[in-house]
Amino acid sequence: MIILDTPGLLEPRYALHRAMRNAALQALDDADVVLYLVDAVLGEPVPLEEAAALERPPKAPVVLVLNKVDQLRPERVTELSTRYPAARLVSAARGDGVGDLFTHVAGYLPESPFLYPEDEISTQSMRFFVSELVRETALEQLEDEVPYSLACEVEEFREERTPVYIRAVLYVERDSQKRILIGAKGARIRDIGRVARGKVEVLVGSPVYLDLWVKVLANWRKNPRSLDRFGYRLPQEPRA
Repeated sequence: MIILDTPGLLEPRYALHRAMRNAALQALDDADVVLYLVDAVLGEPVPLEEAAALERPPKAPVVLVLNKVDQLRPERVTELSTRYPAARLVSAARGDGVGDLFTHVAGYLPESPFLYPEDEISTQSMRFFVSELVRETALEQLEDEVPYSLACEVEEFREERTPVYIRAVLYVERDSQKRILIGAKGARIRDIGRVARGKVEVLVGSPVYLDLWVKVLANWRKNPRSLDRFGYRLPQEPRA
């Protein structure tokens, strides 16, 4: 089973949003089954086509997945089960219903030979996962102070060293964001590095020296060249 975790199908306001939406739309076109994940705490789900402003429904079957049911009252869970009998109710945090969801999804999938080596668990590189863990840690600590303006790039990864040496750069768009990220006397960036290093050590399975830097790359979210550098692909413009 190959699982694609897509960006949200948001209404694009600048180039980064367009790249994210393009990746999600491509995944919809390629999928054998679409999992429409909804936060059950937020209220009633709307149809996927409406929520994502799709021009047409996906070609693949859509499975509605209501998450965070562990946060609901039992009578609300019963109500949702009755109102949406085809939906799968899960708690990603606790794992409730996740096994049944995989079994349900498997029933939609065609049999085929392995598309990747059997022992390959991802098409992404170790550098990608390290950069995501560092960025995730920064966002967890910053909350809404630097929303979406944060990118991470691993510039150096030396596995032959002990500890493994990794130099990563967190990019923001403005000097004021850089100051927020570094914090008073460097306190915040040290905390981010300490927590991120722990996550990365679990990933690589050995001690890590994480050399973390912060740089400004003005308006990177709106710059096609910068987006390409960070792995975001803009949709191709139609030829005249």
